[in-house]
Amino acid sequence: MRYSAGHKLETKEKLLQSSALSAKRSGFSTVGVDGLMKAIGLSGAAFYSHFSSKDALFAAIVERELGQSLERLGGQGTQDRERLERCLKQYLSMAHVEQPESGCAIPALGAEIARSENGVREQAELWIGRLQQSWAQTLGSDSLAWAILSQCVGALVVARMLASTDMQKNVLGASHGEISRRIAAQFAE
Repeated sequence: MRYSAGHKLETKEKLLQSSALSAKRSGFSTVGVDGLMKAIGLSGAAFYSHFSSKDALFAAIVERELGQSLERLGGQGTQDRERLERCLKQYLSMAHVEQPESGCAIPALGAEIARSENGVREQAELWIGRLQQSWAQTLGSDSLAWAILSQCVGALVVARMLASTDMQKNVLGASHGEISRRIAAQFAE
C-alpha cells in the first residue's frame, strides 16, 4: 500500500518529535530503531523510509532541538536585557530541571553530541554560536555571553544530577544570583 507524500511527512514529524522527547528524557543511545518506531505505532522496518540511519535521525534531532532552543532563548535578532533575564530565570528553574523533555537540548543531549560524528558537532556549534551571538548583542560582550551560557548549562546539568530538591534549588539560585550580578555589573559600566 502506497502512502501519500503528506502521510510520509507527518510520520517523519511524529518520529522526530517522539525521538527528541525520548532522547532528552532518557538519552538517545538507550533506545533502538525498533523502540523509536514502536513509540509512534510503526514497525522498525518503516524507519529507513524516513532516515538512512539512526545517526541521521540524531543529526536531525540536534538541528531541530537546538533551533528551538535558540528561538526560546535568543529569539530572532537582538533582545533586550529584561527578556534575557526572564529567559535565564526560566532556564534556571526547577521546572526545567524536572522536565528535560520540554526544555533546552544542550544540557540534555550535550554528552551525546560530544561523542557524535563531526557533522553533528558542527551543527551543534552553529546553533550554539547563534545563541551566544544573540546574547552577546544584548550584553555587549562575547566573553560574558559565553560565560553565562556555559554557567546556565552547567548549573542545569549539576542540578539534574542531584537527588535533593533543596540542593537543586541551591545550585539554581546560586547560579542565577551570580549571573544577575554579572549582568548588572556589565550594564553599570
